[in-house]
Amino acid sequence: MFFSQAGARPRMWEASPSEHKKWVEVFKACDEENKGCLSRENFKVAVVMLFGYKPSKIEADAVMSSVDPNTSGILLKEFLDIVRKKKEAQLYRNEIRHIFTAFDRHYRGYLTLEDFKKAFKQVAPKLSERIILEVFRQLPSYPLGISLTWESYPMR
Repeated sequence: MFFSQAGARPRMWEASPSEHKKWVEVFKACDEENKGCLSRENFKVAVVMLFGYKPSKIEADAVMSSVDPNTSGILLKEFLDIVRKKKEAQLYRNEIRHIFTAFDRHYRGYLTLEDFKKAFKQVAPKLSERIILEVFRQLPSYPLGISLTWESYPMR
């Protein structure tokens, strides 16, 4: 059991009224033909405006494949839902990065087993070492992109 199984996935997040307004304004600015929907290219421009990166072909394909085929693009409601989910994921990644950085005391970009044990002693001092070792053993298969080293773990 790890983050997603333990219920630590991103919580449902709601945009502030000013952020919601910004998203609607970006949608309208990118809806060049005033059709009430965004084309694939206009969606990419909107993502650049809101998140500062151009979506990959795979990301754009995934979004466009989820669009109602009876429309000629992404409707405002769909766009707002996509942006909210992207923002949730961004906040979750930032939270994970912040937690990881707090425990990466040597700024190496990875945690050794000893670092991991010290972190758990701070946040869960009554947790047994056996459980800590089991969690550490499971980490490489968890797709967070957090580097961990096995150098101090004898049973590689």
